[in-house]
Amino acid sequence: MNQHFEPGRHCASAFPAPARFSRHSAKRNLLAGHPLFSGLKLDDLERLSGYSRIVHTEKGSAIFSKGDPGTGLMAVVSGGVKISVPSPDGKEVVLNTIQPGEVFGEIALLDGRSRTANAYAMLDSELLILERREFIPFLKQSPEVGLTLLAVLCDRLRRTSEQVEDVLFLDVSGRLAKTILRLSAHEPEGRRYVHATQKEIGQMIGLSRESTNKQLQAWVRSKWIAIEKGGLTIKNAAALEKFAVDNL
Repeated sequence: MNQHFEPGRHCASAFPAPARFSRHSAKRNLLAGHPLFSGLKLDDLERLSGYSRIVHTEKGSAIFSKGDPGTGLMAVVSGGVKISVPSPDGKEVVLNTIQPGEVFGEIALLDGRSRTANAYAMLDSELLILERREFIPFLKQSPEVGLTLLAVLCDRLRRTSEQVEDVLFLDVSGRLAKTILRLSAHEPEGRRYVHATQKEIGQMIGLSRESTNKQLQAWVRSKWIAIEKGGLTIKNAAALEKFAVDNL
């Protein structure tokens, strides 16, 4: 099923009463673990946790579309989210993938304007929703959060500038290596896993799935990576990092 997801109206699942306390703790811990909110006092975290809610969306569901009203910030509790925009020729350009513990849609907290990209669930996912109408009054009482929010947005802008530089100065293979390293998430026992398909990775750097697969297979033979269903595991990060540097 690939239905449009509208926070608070579609794809949301109500949690049974016994789970409410644990859900509140999960929301608080998620907020506390993000740089935007990590410096807040416990009371402030409790307030924000109370304002937020967790919803479930199925793999492939649209979370929001470009042009939708920007109602607030979201965070991935579990699963994964793909951020993309359509190209003039109708193809999809993937801008980013959001992993558990990461937030997206921060700009909507500030200006409330329409979304600038599409967001889809890459996996069955749970998302934390923090609405702008509830966050703005809180922000007025806690201006230090506004400064932190600006820092987070500046970091996103720096990352975007870096991606533009990569397109201009790195060859395709170097961009691919750097993108894989950036997308990799540290998992138990030191495992670094990329929750993105070959097609999605290629879309991030303007490379066809066939060309992406050709380079990835070369790295499989070198034992730098292992391709798995729905993603890949990095087995030799140092080799990929050196490859990216050497292909500047």
